[in-house]
Amino acid sequence: MNIPNIKYLDSGNFLLIAGPCVVENREVTFTTASFLTELAEKYSVPFIFKSSYRKANRSKSDSFTGIGDIPALEILAEVRKEFSVPVITDIHNPHEASIAAKYVDVLQIPAFLCRQTDLLVAAAMTGKWINIKKGQFVSGRSMRFAVEKIRNAGNNNIMLTERGNSFGYNDLVVDFRNIPEMKSIGVPVIVDITHSVQQPNQESGVSGGRPEMIETLGRAAIAAGADGVFMETHPDPASALSDGANMLKLSEMEKLLAKLVAIRRTVISF
Repeated sequence: MNIPNIKYLDSGNFLLIAGPCVVENREVTFTTASFLTELAEKYSVPFIFKSSYRKANRSKSDSFTGIGDIPALEILAEVRKEFSVPVITDIHNPHEASIAAKYVDVLQIPAFLCRQTDLLVAAAMTGKWINIKKGQFVSGRSMRFAVEKIRNAGNNNIMLTERGNSFGYNDLVVDFRNIPEMKSIGVPVIVDITHSVQQPNQESGVSGGRPEMIETLGRAAIAAGADGVFMETHPDPASALSDGANMLKLSEMEKLLAKLVAIRRTVISF
């Protein structure tokens, strides 16, 4: 991956994409980025810092969506410069692609938008790396069409991320067959181990989650040959302004990362 500032690619480790769900303020963003950067260095794990500058997929109209697009993007650019790490953020509309690309290294296509041709093409035209999250409603094999849209626009810098499939109305299930099926398309495959434990569309209008299953999914993802893991983390998930129910507490990151690195070493030894 020729992503600017990314380190430790020759370490044999998986790629870690991690950070708080959304830019809440500078303090939470920088605290999390500092902690994760040190952790990635300690374990020689390639690392991309993640945070959304705006949340568009919310059930309730009064849900927190962000602090403002440009202020949030400027904070992400500060993280990029201060910690010398690449940064990834979501985009939701075609016109956002060129704006966000000025501040970050990787553009992420949310799962529920993975079939939006105009959005995919606009992202591709920036020349940035594109991480397409697999829709909760499609198979891993079907993601080849999303990849083709990016490639046909002249961009081969593509990752795919598994994040579970809808299982009934309020739950998700991960089909690990999607890992080799998406890898056969010829792109790196990441597994989102926090959104995959989400329990969306609750009657309260706020998504629930089962964070106690994050480790289980992480271990399974690495064992199944995933090229990386995606997880959202926060110093205090209970007070997080978005998706706190399925985030991993920042203080628990090292214990999990150490286990995943050990599993990765075992997997590549075979």
